[in-house]
Amino acid sequence: MLKTGNSSFGEKIRRVREQKRLTLKDLAGGAGVSESLVSQIETGRVSPSIDTLLSIADFLEIDLEYLFSDYKRTKKATVLRQKDRSRMRRAGVSYEQLSLLTEEENRHAVEAVLLEIEPGRQQGSRDYGHDGRELGIILDGRGELSYGRDTYSLGKGDSINFASSIPHLLRNTGKRPLKAIWIITPPKMHYFGGQ
Repeated sequence: MLKTGNSSFGEKIRRVREQKRLTLKDLAGGAGVSESLVSQIETGRVSPSIDTLLSIADFLEIDLEYLFSDYKRTKKATVLRQKDRSRMRRAGVSYEQLSLLTEEENRHAVEAVLLEIEPGRQQGSRDYGHDGRELGIILDGRGELSYGRDTYSLGKGDSINFASSIPHLLRNTGKRPLKAIWIITPPKMHYFGGQ
């Protein structure tokens, strides 16, 4: 039985049924299911099908948000404090971790880094791409993104979004470091050991 925080669907259904002074038989008849099924749902012995859950919720006049509210609250946000960010430098490019990756985020994970590229240096590849999408936001400096056969000039305040499957390379064309926030999904770089 799926728990929603400290309560199961069945416990919430029983609570509402009892507040409305309905018997198991009343609820079963109103929802078009057996009394035995309602009892099993309320005691956590079975999980209701979506159709059954909708029929019961409709009869009891329960907002589905109520049934799922505790479940949604059990998800945690991850905070990465500035002092705890991993940093690395490679070939004139610095990477500072802006997001923590957790195993439960596999499908919708987002990897974010603060890039700093020294003048004349670059990050990426003209030869190959990878699955996913990227979003870059230029915080300071000037650069150019080679994307397949096209080239895009970028400056402070510009942003660029693209499919990562096309070969791409970000190069600093200015005289000072190019600083950018770079977001990739699904994660590709894993510079920080999959933390």
